[in-house]
Amino acid sequence: MKIWVDADACPVVIKEILFKAADRAQIVTTLVANHNVRVPPSRFISFMQVSSGFDIADDEIVKRVNEGDLVITSDIPLADEVIDKQGTALSPRGELYTKENIKSRLNIRDFMDTMRASGVHTGGPPALNQTDRQNFANHLDRIITQFKKTQ
Repeated sequence: MKIWVDADACPVVIKEILFKAADRAQIVTTLVANHNVRVPPSRFISFMQVSSGFDIADDEIVKRVNEGDLVITSDIPLADEVIDKQGTALSPRGELYTKENIKSRLNIRDFMDTMRASGVHTGGPPALNQTDRQNFANHLDRIITQFKKTQ
């Protein structure tokens, strides 16, 4: 298993959790973004910069993800593609995207896009809180533990 991070919009606190987990579990973790992202010195953590543009980082992740890999993203279409490739997708808020819930999440996302396009102000997501951080850390730990058991 490798961990891929859609780092363009990933909160710093989530990256820090990932850095600690990557070193502790010795799992290769790659952050992908179209701008420079600082990563700590580690043989397990790397950064891949892609060119600027719509979905360039997402496309690079989809190209490189393999069955069993974990992708950290809040991008619903990216999560859908990861699931199609037999990967696991986890949001920075700790929501595990699955075959059972991804299509409804895509429908909600598309509906909200339509609302915004018609001029309705829908607001953004609430700020990441301590519960979100804990949910993320717990899910990440379960995924890593399950992976380690299958090695």
